Amino acid sequence: MSSVLYDTPGPKAKVRNWIYSGIFVVLFGLVLWWALSLMGEKGQLDADKWTPFVTDGQIWTTYLIPGLMETLKAGALAMVIALPLGAALGIGRLSDHAGVRAAVGAWVEFFRAIPVLMLMLFSNALYAPQLMDVPSDTRPFWAVVTGLVLYNSAVIAEIVRAGVLSLPKGQAEAAKAIGLRKGQTMTHVLLPQAVTAMLPALVSQLVVILKDTALGGALLGFAELLSMNRQIAANYSNTIATMFVIALIYIVVNFALTTLASWLEKRLRASKKSTGAVLGAEEVDDPVPGANTAAGA
Repeated sequence: MSSVLYDTPGPKAKVRNWIYSGIFVVLFGLVLWWALSLMGEKGQLDADKWTPFVTDGQIWTTYLIPGLMETLKAGALAMVIALPLGAALGIGRLSDHAGVRAAVGAWVEFFRAIPVLMLMLFSNALYAPQLMDVPSDTRPFWAVVTGLVLYNSAVIAEIVRAGVLSLPKGQAEAAKAIGLRKGQTMTHVLLPQAVTAMLPALVSQLVVILKDTALGGALLGFAELLSMNRQIAANYSNTIATMFVIALIYIVVNFALTTLASWLEKRLRASKKSTGAVLGAEEVDDPVPGANTAAGA
């Protein structure tokens, strides 16, 4: 179906698209064959490098599952803190008070401009014995969570602000017309409608939070999923196979998260389409005498 932004391809365009698709598939197959051939020559496809993930349960109970649990724990805690904090900051950026907007805007722009890895390193130094004296065994965990919260709350604040500003101005004006205050307008009218528009961007940011926990394992010694690659490779000499399995685990977890978000988005859209109740004729008051008689006639 044609639209303003898209025209239905004709017969020649369809043939051209099929040709381009075929060329891409062939090129992708050649690159895949080259990569597998190279891995085979280097012995990376040998069975002894891959079978431990099937036959040796210790590789899962000792390394992969504990690492996954640490990743999920850090990611979930960062999400739980960053989401409400980001929502509060986003609402603050829309405040009618210039002082509040300036303070919140400075906070958001400052932490959004700093790399999340730098925030983790700074937090790790802050939790050192010379300052806050956080126990060394939990210090990397809290440093990772702090860095993720500071950075992602600033990003989520911009997502919330953009979602609210994307709504028609008539929504806020109608709320003011019926006497709602600024806070009531935001919580009862604007935010509920903006959630559906913000959800895809929010889910993408939650996936980023989960993946960025690997930064703490790389430089802070946080025992998350990706950091287990070093220990597994040292015991089984299968770095490529281990990285491949860990990548699959990340894909499964993030796919589950996006699937849950898609289901939630559909539920929200469906609930908004079916909020009206059907009233019978006996339940409707006749505001104008004789209107029902005229309608019947």
